[in-house]
Amino acid sequence: MIGSVTLDSAEALLVDGGVRHSLVQTDRVAVHVAEAGSGEPVILLHGWPQHWWEWRHVIPPLAEHYRVICPDLRGFGWSAAPRDGYEKEGLAADLIALLDALRLERVRIAGHDWGGFVAFLAALCAPQRFSHLLALGVIHPWLDPGALSPIGIAAVLGYQGPLITPLVGTAVQRHGPFISWLMRISREGDWEPEVLAAYSDRLRVPARARASVALYRTFVARELRPLLAGRYRDRRLEIPSRLIVGKRDPVIGRGLEGFERFAPRMSLERLPEVGHWLPEEVPDLVADAALELFSRTA
Repeated sequence: MIGSVTLDSAEALLVDGGVRHSLVQTDRVAVHVAEAGSGEPVILLHGWPQHWWEWRHVIPPLAEHYRVICPDLRGFGWSAAPRDGYEKEGLAADLIALLDALRLERVRIAGHDWGGFVAFLAALCAPQRFSHLLALGVIHPWLDPGALSPIGIAAVLGYQGPLITPLVGTAVQRHGPFISWLMRISREGDWEPEVLAAYSDRLRVPARARASVALYRTFVARELRPLLAGRYRDRRLEIPSRLIVGKRDPVIGRGLEGFERFAPRMSLERLPEVGHWLPEEVPDLVADAALELFSRTA
């Protein structure tokens, strides 16, 4: 079922020309979708602490060629925010349920941060549903734990620690500058204040602050150890793929090499003078990379 969606007080900022909004009721969760263009479908998945709007500069060039579909993940943006279901394979299942509800058999997909990781898992769990994959600013599922740097580990713990701490995790999102501070220190260049507010304000809503806590707590408590132990090393990604990270990303460091036998058609690129937020730091480059990848023979 597809219905209309109301975007509360942020509507003036978030509704760009040519972007259509709907609320899609899947058999798992109600998903807010922003959509533009027409043609073959492309899915763009946001990361934390953002929502569909992080793709605002990437949507127009892609929409000239494709039907661009930008869902809000469970708990984020304007999608439903239940208390559970934030395991990353569960978010991948949410994506497959959305494709079913929209009657999309096979799509191209790009994802940033957690959206990139969910894209990897969805393509591994349902390979017949995806033809191309672009991942930005994220680890891949075949991470080599021996190559992780102490600096990278410290950076991860520096922001995930508060998020997974009882009571603290919701408080730092709802009542302080934590989100804005984190986004500032992990970007090359400045953020406009209204952009930071567009993300941090959504996470002041109690249910959405809890969603962030659940996203990270499930990862640290139940998913990280199996991931490092090789949870996905019996699965291969056979489609044309690119993984792009910024050299100045404080979280994504070493440990990304060695994926070739699991993803033989994937390339790894590290961009100089770029931080974590690629769709907003270098949107033209992201759009060009997506268009080039998506034009390849599947």
